[in-house]
Amino acid sequence: MKKMLDPRKLTALAVFATAFNCMTGLAVAQYENDSLPDPPAIPLFARILNSNPAGRGVSNALPEWNGSFTFNGSTFNYSMVGTSPFNTNVTTSIDTFIIPLKLVLKRGGTFDPNTVPANTGGLTAIQNTVQSPMFDSSQNFVAGAGFGGQGVSVGATQYIDAYQRANFWGTVQNEPNYHLLLNQSVLSTVTLNVPTTKGKTGAPFGETVALVDINWLDGQLHTLITNLGIQPNQLPIFVTYKTYLTQARQCCIGGYHSATGGNSYMHFTYIDQPGLFSQDVSALSHEVGEWADDPLINQPNGNQTPCGILENGDPLERNTNFGGFPYVDHGFTFNLQDLVTLPYFGAPASTSANGIFTFQGQTLTVCQNGA
Repeated sequence: MKKMLDPRKLTALAVFATAFNCMTGLAVAQYENDSLPDPPAIPLFARILNSNPAGRGVSNALPEWNGSFTFNGSTFNYSMVGTSPFNTNVTTSIDTFIIPLKLVLKRGGTFDPNTVPANTGGLTAIQNTVQSPMFDSSQNFVAGAGFGGQGVSVGATQYIDAYQRANFWGTVQNEPNYHLLLNQSVLSTVTLNVPTTKGKTGAPFGETVALVDINWLDGQLHTLITNLGIQPNQLPIFVTYKTYLTQARQCCIGGYHSATGGNSYMHFTYIDQPGLFSQDVSALSHEVGEWADDPLINQPNGNQTPCGILENGDPLERNTNFGGFPYVDHGFTFNLQDLVTLPYFGAPASTSANGIFTFQGQTLTVCQNGA
């Protein structure tokens, strides 16, 4: 199945994006010739556009609702996960499967998310992910307080639900039962043997990691979605450990989201070294946040806004700590990436809590950092 990386998700310098697009045609066996120099490592996220796009109207479809806003006389439509926040006051729960991927590189090295990092108190990376605020509902989130603002309590819940409530607080502040929740379970670990030409080890940020071709991995995920019988109304999250994905030898992609044949899905990597890109669940928060607001990547361009596609994590990933903010849960300090709200993309400020442009309350203007 033909796939391509969406160049709008490569949010580094424009000159790099141009070079990247030129290199993609040369990446059939990207590690076959190691005499070629690797480009400088750049923290990245991705979005894969599949030639077999997600379809609507399939059986067991992902629950979605449609909305719109007007900016400078133009109307922009979007589809998001769940039910409409406008006068519904209901909770949507999505069955979510966490699927650990144990990568065995033919060129040496095994990277297994069932490994126990040094700083988790004896929990594996998977166990630590499960108890994070991405799935645990004990954290009381205050939207808009991350940059010294007064903040608005949106309740004790999961992180993406807290973000989405803050995103539409102008509507749901009097709807305490309005939620978008992830009902997680962990599936058996899948072992993938990475061919010599598709992966190797490296230390792009000083820590030894696996470097694996994103297009090769994505093909494996399509097969797993089918073999595991995952339905369109369910969300598979594939987890790697100490692994960055690459495209045309370019490192380092910490996670991506995509959709195929009615199924949405995502990958994120768990990096156990504090301070490095994609540490603990930071990449997971980025990808789930973007999935919630653009789940099936409406072909060909996704939900559109005045500044391009509706990718709510990208405008902040270049911030300090890659946009992450610390939250202590079960004694561990997790890093959750800040996400822009709909007013950032041009919706009325009254849409979000106190008119905030990001969940943490960073002061921005419409489309200031692109999409």
